[in-house]
Amino acid sequence: MPRDSKTRLPFEVWALVAGGFTVALGYGVVAPTIPQYAHAFGVTNLAASAIVSAFALMRLVSAPLAGWVVGRLGERRTYSTGILIVALSTGACALANSYPQLLVLRAAGGIGSTMFTVAATALLIKVSPVQARGRVASVNAAGFLLGTLLGPVLGALVAGFGLRAPFVFYFATLVIAAAVVWFALRRSTIVGRRDGADAEPPLRFGEALRIPSYRTLLASVFAFGWSSFGVRVSVVPLLVAATFPGQPALAGWVLAAYAAGNAILIFPSGRWNDRFGRRPLLITGMAVTALGYAALPAAQSIWVTLGIMLIAGAGSALVNPGQQAVLADVVGKRRGGGVVAGYSMASDLGGVLGPLVAGAIVDAAGFDWAFAVTAALLALAALAWSLTPVAGSSAARDRNVSSTG
Repeated sequence: MPRDSKTRLPFEVWALVAGGFTVALGYGVVAPTIPQYAHAFGVTNLAASAIVSAFALMRLVSAPLAGWVVGRLGERRTYSTGILIVALSTGACALANSYPQLLVLRAAGGIGSTMFTVAATALLIKVSPVQARGRVASVNAAGFLLGTLLGPVLGALVAGFGLRAPFVFYFATLVIAAAVVWFALRRSTIVGRRDGADAEPPLRFGEALRIPSYRTLLASVFAFGWSSFGVRVSVVPLLVAATFPGQPALAGWVLAAYAAGNAILIFPSGRWNDRFGRRPLLITGMAVTALGYAALPAAQSIWVTLGIMLIAGAGSALVNPGQQAVLADVVGKRRGGGVVAGYSMASDLGGVLGPLVAGAIVDAAGFDWAFAVTAALLALAALAWSLTPVAGSSAARDRNVSSTG
């Protein structure tokens, strides 16, 4: 049965999307400043890069803790606590007097970031209408995308007040996001009736691993994190710089082309996921993105490069809502902080390993092999989805995700 694309989304969804947009906007303001701020303490390029890596590493290792905290405190409290930890660590970064202080503070922010991410995802699952899970995922992704696009533009203005100013701005946006979600969900009947003791026992991580679609989902988000959150932002700019030397601005345009492709299809993708099911979109999106990464090193024209990245971004837009919708299908109405944490951890692991492994391959064998490995991971994920039964109708999907094997 086709899923109803006219279902009205509850206000809790829009509150969470607004909170996510605010966080992404603030991060977009501060992210370009972080390496420059570290350099101001007189450290090497490696040490400056370690600030970014420390945040990502702490996100990765703290994911199990975040799942446990969600189980103990509930999603709403964990969301607010996590985002306030990031706010306090970010505000303290503006007052840092040494590089070690900055490193420790950013690492602490990674712990809060994981708590916020896991809780936000769990909340979105909880408040999403069953027949509109794809739409909710696409609206949420669009909010983050808009924030990350507008953030650097606003950041250029904020940075005019000094390198510490973006951290103060990000602190303020995080506090606003925490307040928006806390007050918006405080009296929510959807969140309230499940924020304490659940009618059903929570879904444990080990139990979820016996569900075929969840196992495939973990492999899929690892490959997606490797390519979209790792290789795209680290190795693609290096390829552009090597292919078109002396034109540093081109890397930004190439990444913007990817974002444009994502923006074009992110809303239709959510509707298609609800109407036609998750698997067709996941297979197609993974395959298209894989072809884009495989073809990228062969492009010798900037226009061809931009076109390839536009198509790869469109492919990623088909994948992202489907993955989150499958997670929502697996968790259903049960509390599953550990299951959501596993999902987040798989994505972060791909994002951490992707740049490191692909960068090492570039040094050893060149860009062709690095992008071939990335494309192969995406193609394997597409193959895995083609072999995993993820039904299109809600009734059939419920039978699938409740089965084990």
